[in-house]
Amino acid sequence: MRREKNMVTTKNVVKQIARDERLCSHDADLAGRKAVGVDPGIKASNLRRLRRIEGQIRGLQRMVEEDRYCADILTQVSSAQEALRAVARALMRNHLTHCAAQAIRSGSAEERQAMYDELLGMIYKNAR
Repeated sequence: MRREKNMVTTKNVVKQIARDERLCSHDADLAGRKAVGVDPGIKASNLRRLRRIEGQIRGLQRMVEEDRYCADILTQVSSAQEALRAVARALMRNHLTHCAAQAIRSGSAEERQAMYDELLGMIYKNAR
């Protein structure tokens, strides 16, 4: 019960931060949040990586359709996963550099706590 209450409180604080445009967003709607500090070079690099990954996934589909050797498919799955992790690291670095730093530097105590909670959640999700 207490955890649910903390989650509700955290969500409310995050929505408030979004309204104030301090947490990497322009919209109060959390689904429509947009980053405000994206380096064009990083964005281009991420898009190139994602296009490459898209090609890898199509290749995986062909390998499965063609009944290729399981170990070969698993090797390619591992390669695609590592490529996605590289994109996630770049996104995390950008988020820490711009969005999180701004919220921590200039936010209220509640906003800072919400950012800490968000960062911990991101770390736990990406550490798996």
